[in-house]
Amino acid sequence: MDKWDERFSEGEYPTDPDPSPVLQAYVDTFPEGRALDVAAGTGRNALFLAAEGYDVDALDQSWAGLDIIEERADETNVSERVETILADATEYEFPEETYDVITISFFRTLDQLGNIKAALKPGGVLFYQHHLQSSPPATVGPSTNRYRFQSNELLRSCLDLTILYYEESTEEREGRTSATATIVARNSHGGTQSYPQRHWE
Repeated sequence: MDKWDERFSEGEYPTDPDPSPVLQAYVDTFPEGRALDVAAGTGRNALFLAAEGYDVDALDQSWAGLDIIEERADETNVSERVETILADATEYEFPEETYDVITISFFRTLDQLGNIKAALKPGGVLFYQHHLQSSPPATVGPSTNRYRFQSNELLRSCLDLTILYYEESTEEREGRTSATATIVARNSHGGTQSYPQRHWE
């Protein structure tokens, strides 16, 4: 059994994780249409986007995680808007200019990021959050820095898009520390553009 199948099957990860507050804050500014959730896990982003009216492709290499997504989609009456794709995101051939929104949460995939960005339609939006290397070391996320972003690494990797939001921060969760980078970036170009209003103080 794949390690992720085992983790999801044994309940090591929550079956109903909340989406990022940043994603929740910005989703109303995103273009409508079709979305892709890369390394969807148990549906943190996919089910949220489906509830917001998107037709969502949830891609993951774990059949156990995708089974949970399908079950939760049925329970929340969004199954007609969720399509699961069993595939390894590090090898998947992303279709060009297909998606209005692409989300990635807690999966390091810089080798494929160029192809993922190419899958955005003009004006499409990428939301990406992942664990950071930090000092002192964070205790939530990968046990080694190999699978974490360095400072500004995610930002530099998205400078061919229009950056709408970027933050590197830490958060305390039940006595443990999480360090994350979060970006919202649009597939648009030019020196003068429109920008969404700030959604919180």
